Amino acid sequence: MTDCNKIANLIFPDVSEDCEYYENLYPHRELSEGARVTRFAPSPTGYLHFGGLYAAFASKLTAQATNGIFMLRIEDTDKKREIEDGISCIVDGLSAFGVAPDEGVMGLNEEKGSYGPYIQSKRRQIYRTFVKKLVEEGRAYPCFCSPEDLEEIHKQQENEDIKGYYGKYAHCRDLSDEEIEERIKNGDSFTVRLRSIGDISRKITFDDLIKGKIEMSENVNDVVILKADGIPTYHFAHAVDDHLMRTSHVVRGDEWVASVPLHIELFKALGFKPVKYAHIAPIMKEEDGGKRKLSKRKDPEANVSYYIEKGYPAESVQEYILTILNSNFEDWRKGNKEEDISKFPFNLKKMSVSGALFDMVKFNDVSKNVISKMDVQTVYNYITKWAKDYDNELFDLLSQDSEKAKAILNIDRENPKPRKDIACWNEVKNYLSYFYNEIYSADYSLPENIKKADALMILEKYADAYSGKDSKEEWFAKIKDLCEPCGFTPNVKEYKAEPEKYKGHVGDVSSVIRIAITSRINTPDLYYIMQILGKDEVIRRINEAMNNYRG
Repeated sequence: MTDCNKIANLIFPDVSEDCEYYENLYPHRELSEGARVTRFAPSPTGYLHFGGLYAAFASKLTAQATNGIFMLRIEDTDKKREIEDGISCIVDGLSAFGVAPDEGVMGLNEEKGSYGPYIQSKRRQIYRTFVKKLVEEGRAYPCFCSPEDLEEIHKQQENEDIKGYYGKYAHCRDLSDEEIEERIKNGDSFTVRLRSIGDISRKITFDDLIKGKIEMSENVNDVVILKADGIPTYHFAHAVDDHLMRTSHVVRGDEWVASVPLHIELFKALGFKPVKYAHIAPIMKEEDGGKRKLSKRKDPEANVSYYIEKGYPAESVQEYILTILNSNFEDWRKGNKEEDISKFPFNLKKMSVSGALFDMVKFNDVSKNVISKMDVQTVYNYITKWAKDYDNELFDLLSQDSEKAKAILNIDRENPKPRKDIACWNEVKNYLSYFYNEIYSADYSLPENIKKADALMILEKYADAYSGKDSKEEWFAKIKDLCEPCGFTPNVKEYKAEPEKYKGHVGDVSSVIRIAITSRINTPDLYYIMQILGKDEVIRRINEAMNNYRG
């Protein structure tokens, strides 16, 4: 008979604490009834994917809706693939868009909470303690199979329905105590495997919080739970961590659905209550009439840093993610136009089973709407903060006269129907370039229906009539007065009724003046633009435009 305690002590001579020690070190949380404890547990092996932000936000909202706790845990057991700034990319990406954790990893070498360490590589002894327990109970054993041995097993299973390390293919499952002791003392490399008690003919059923009831065959594989280097596999580490951190709900990608039978067996083998899983379908993107996954390789917008560099505010990103997270959010927003999104009753069951569809055009529309509702001080603060990091020239222009900058940004803002021109701060420089000669490049191109001679005539007459002291009503009245002498009508309806009688209407006359001053056909309120520029600059630009049309 196998002496499991002896084998366990041979494998783990350095483990002195028992599992009860860690159960007491990480007690059950004192939270209100129904409070959910969730986590986002990425690997620092690359940049933060938009799908990761999406999943993290769902986890945070789930906890938030129940007065629970949202954690950030870093699963860095795969050291070979880890990148240098991996943790910073994750933390900064979450923080930039308001998905900062309540607990866990808060920055490089910075943690918050009583259930840490929250980086798996710092929890090595905890895992070893629980693996030792499984070995003592006969639920785990050392495996000395080499990569070549495993490759040979794989070849033998080419025609098998089930592949893996199980049954007759589990060569080390029933080694004698003597052989195990001899090989360990010889320094042979080994892993530790779970001794599965699953039966392929039996089914497990679990309720996925997004996909509903799922039935699958039990796990039968004796999977590796501790690698040869003493580091646990994801499967084992997540079970121990979620239990000791008292996680109640796990939101993760649906590529992990296939692993649920194994994970449930691990929880039960360890004597833990399994967590509740919610498996998210991947974010999709339309292409060539079909759909594909949002791709790190093909789509720059798959990288969360894209939104940081472009300058999308956190409110816009959150608003858009909610439109694809919950199917009822847009209806809720129509009925609660001014309400903060924290009031939205988020529900995992309202998430798409087949995969949310990512649409950059819609994303920009959502962001324009969100930004249009911001007050001018908020917009100014956001832009200058972004420009300080990404556009020094814009930062200097806005900072040298903050009152002028805010006056510019406040045109057609803070009213019942604000303009929706800006989707991200990266667009601001072009949006307001005509206010600053340092970055303004004149373009006097006219619409096809307006001739240069007519534009020249309009500007000559307007230059004589313009006064920077006019009220808005007086200013517009002068533009209307120009119409008939120049062959245009001040009445748009009149033009539409008999277009052959006129060169155009008052809107065309305004366009000529607008182009001369801003080089744009479409701008915010022209009166306020001219007020900010001042009479001298307005007249100078009109003269420049006239010289161009004369030439």
